[in-house]
Amino acid sequence: MVTPVLPAQTFPGTEHWTKKGEADLYLWQKKAAFGAPKGTVLFVHGSSMASTPTFDLQVEGRPYSSAMDWFASQGYDSWCVDMEGYGKSTKDRGTIATIAEGGDDLIAATDYIEQATGVSSFLVYGISSGALRAANFAERRPERVARLALDAMVWTGEGSPTLAERRKKLDQWRATPRRPINRDFVWSIFNRDHPGCAEDKVIDAFADAILALDDSVPTGTYIDMCANLPLTDPAKLTMPTLILRGEFDGIAGIDDLLAFYRALPHPMKQFSVMEGISHASLQQKNYMMVYHLLQGFFEIPEAVYTGH
Repeated sequence: MVTPVLPAQTFPGTEHWTKKGEADLYLWQKKAAFGAPKGTVLFVHGSSMASTPTFDLQVEGRPYSSAMDWFASQGYDSWCVDMEGYGKSTKDRGTIATIAEGGDDLIAATDYIEQATGVSSFLVYGISSGALRAANFAERRPERVARLALDAMVWTGEGSPTLAERRKKLDQWRATPRRPINRDFVWSIFNRDHPGCAEDKVIDAFADAILALDDSVPTGTYIDMCANLPLTDPAKLTMPTLILRGEFDGIAGIDDLLAFYRALPHPMKQFSVMEGISHASLQQKNYMMVYHLLQGFFEIPEAVYTGH
């Protein structure tokens, strides 16, 4: 059940650091605004930006622009982590940050969170290649994932016009460990599928936040999504799973995702198409729809009868 909304506000956060081998990983935490936490949400970012621009974006005049603030207001602890090669985490080891390496980062991050808080079971949300990272983590550490939400994900790549265009540059991605990003690139995320799904001021704020941390990002997820799909096996995702797909998303082909959904083994699974949303759902005009779908899934009561 959705908790009555507190007046829109920004909640304080705490930075944390942990190690993955020789790499430093940056984590950002926001605690529940009241009482004992309902659960711990772990947010997983995508290919072209670090974690805090995606999940803790502050935009004047846009209430609860930050997903982390929303979930704090609803009584959840939430965390995000910059994958190696992004944001404040180590960027000088030459990693290309593949999907599997992202799984390594999430294992290290949850090792740390468990040591720091005692929490060992997470509500995991990943978006775009972050959904693939989250799925990789869930396959490898299923005991740590109470519920899994995958937004803007691709499975085989079938029916994805965005990936078809991206494959034309595959040799370019393979030739370098990092690719440059700039303001025009950030705007292209919102203009390639269905312009108008996001407010201009939000895109500009998103670009400001991204570019304050990175002027380039690793190429590994682009290579994986162009050349190495499928990267996850739905049969190995044994936990309750939610698939979110924006109506206009050019990466997440709907038939591809429906086939993935049908193969998920857990009987508690959901598939939601989000009206009026393209790819970067949390930065869209309909962002509150994402929060409510996600929170509703997290708060479904456990089954008291399973038939088994």
